[in-house]
Amino acid sequence: MAGRISDDDIAHVRERSPIADVVGEHIQLRNAGGGNLKGLCPFHDEKSPSFNVTPARGYWYCFGCGEGGDVITFVRRLEHLTFSEAVERLAQRAGIQLRYEQGGYVPGREQGERTRLIEAHRAAAEYYAELLGGPEAGPGRRFLSERGFERVDAEHFGVGFAPPDWDRLARHLMGRGFTAAELIKAGIAKEGRRGPIDRFRARLVWPIRDITGDVIGFGARKLLDNDEGPKYLNTPETPLYKKSEVLYGIDLAKREISKRSQAVVVEGYTDVMACHLAGVPTAVATCGTSFGEGHIKILRRLLLDQAEFRGEVVFTFDGDPAGQKAALRAFAEEQKFVTQTFVAVQPDGLDPCDLRIKHGDAAVRDLVASREPLFAFAIRSTISRYDLATNEGKLAALDAAAPIVASIKDRALRQMYAIDLDRWLGFLNEQLVIGRITEMAGQAAPAPAAGQQARRAERPAPPRRAADPADPGVRVEAEVLKLAVQRPALLGPGFDALGPQAFTLPEHVELYAWILGAGGTAQAGPGGREWIDRLLDGVPDVTRPMITRMAVEELRTEAGGEERYGAAMLAALEAIAADRAIAQVKSRLQRLNPVDEQQEYNRLFGELVALEQQRRVLRDRAAGSP
Repeated sequence: MAGRISDDDIAHVRERSPIADVVGEHIQLRNAGGGNLKGLCPFHDEKSPSFNVTPARGYWYCFGCGEGGDVITFVRRLEHLTFSEAVERLAQRAGIQLRYEQGGYVPGREQGERTRLIEAHRAAAEYYAELLGGPEAGPGRRFLSERGFERVDAEHFGVGFAPPDWDRLARHLMGRGFTAAELIKAGIAKEGRRGPIDRFRARLVWPIRDITGDVIGFGARKLLDNDEGPKYLNTPETPLYKKSEVLYGIDLAKREISKRSQAVVVEGYTDVMACHLAGVPTAVATCGTSFGEGHIKILRRLLLDQAEFRGEVVFTFDGDPAGQKAALRAFAEEQKFVTQTFVAVQPDGLDPCDLRIKHGDAAVRDLVASREPLFAFAIRSTISRYDLATNEGKLAALDAAAPIVASIKDRALRQMYAIDLDRWLGFLNEQLVIGRITEMAGQAAPAPAAGQQARRAERPAPPRRAADPADPGVRVEAEVLKLAVQRPALLGPGFDALGPQAFTLPEHVELYAWILGAGGTAQAGPGGREWIDRLLDGVPDVTRPMITRMAVEELRTEAGGEERYGAAMLAALEAIAADRAIAQVKSRLQRLNPVDEQQEYNRLFGELVALEQQRRVLRDRAAGSP
């Protein structure tokens, strides 16, 4: 049985894995003020960023879906790993050698499956790259040279050569300690009659990396005429490789995509290479599948895709009919972006790689610069199939293009394209065209499809609420609890003396009780990471997200007023509790007869006077709170 990773090593991994750096490898983060960073959540679809990271405390929280945690939780949640696998992943990233308890460290034995498969891919990629310089790889080097790539370019992208033997790579990797079962599960080999055989043979090989730079699969191009397989052969679906969620070149392009707010989607591995070498370092490609929803999620996070129309996604396709068809397929996914989408098609049918060979680097950059909005391309491509010299042809083209325009969700944009369509068709009758599109839009507005309903149903439920969160009293409760989590020293023992009756939301009562159970603010010291870790240790699942949210949510204190801020907020909360007590006493007084029940009436009246005096004092103390 695998040993347990030592607690000291887990703490070391956390320290050496800055949460902003790890999260920043997957999504674009921007300054949100108060020491926080913000980006689009990788765990649910959203238009505006609600995913917050607090580097100083090492925690993240999404105010949209309620997910939150530390850097290990983020890696676990993003990559569907166990706790140990996530620690191993981060340790590998930080260059930390882990120690395992219950018998000590045995290299390779205790590592999680994912780590083993990634190491097998890394070893395979190194082996392929080494063979590219050998005598057998002449056809591969010739292929690269004919397409304008030099040896240094191949090294930059990790291009290699798969030997022609049936099992040379498999024997090499098993000699390094990998099992046949691991190689087959990784998709590097497949089952043969006498053991594992290589999946790729006598082919040029591109390593496919995930967004963090780990090799998770390969794409292989046929070189020999007697190879009866397909021109391109990719790794099959494996625990690491999901082709609908993989973009070739994303590891090299991610920083430039975030920096330039632009992503260029091309069709092949050599096209990605050509674009990067020509000065378009934002190019990526799908791997043996059409561009889909999984790819969109990756790019949206990098582009910080929100309702500001600052970014661009540019699809480049061949100018032939197949390329136009691919562009129209991309149109079906277009409105899942907020960012503007474009198409760049070379009129002579050259792809970026061939374009670079024939016309040079500048031609590739010009291709991207000449992009056309995807809506316009889809509409113009549709009407180009009809004879616009006749009225019959114009009407047929209108009926074919009207559903495309009608599908545009933005009403103003739909109106503008309706006017463009009238001009392109030559009707010079905007009302006719707009009327037809309006009719189509009305037909296209039924209830969401079953798939859409299912996707909505799958979204995590929002954090539970038992009262209106906009209520001023609820906001004060939350602010006091945030102080208890982030800055307990500002509250002192006064927080511990409040009692659960000071809180109205059930989840606030639960959190208050948990804080007291962890020693209360009187024993929390200055707070910080150690205190938050203590609060999260063994916390029930229902309370964990709230603690994480409280740890990253910005406090409303102003600079310079922190010393009296905690006392002011405590006083404000106690004043609200006094208001509730006063209301209860008044209600009871109204039900008493002052003559027949004079003793009880006088007692309650004296209690009311004392409560109102206490409330005045508390309000004076709270006067400085926001």
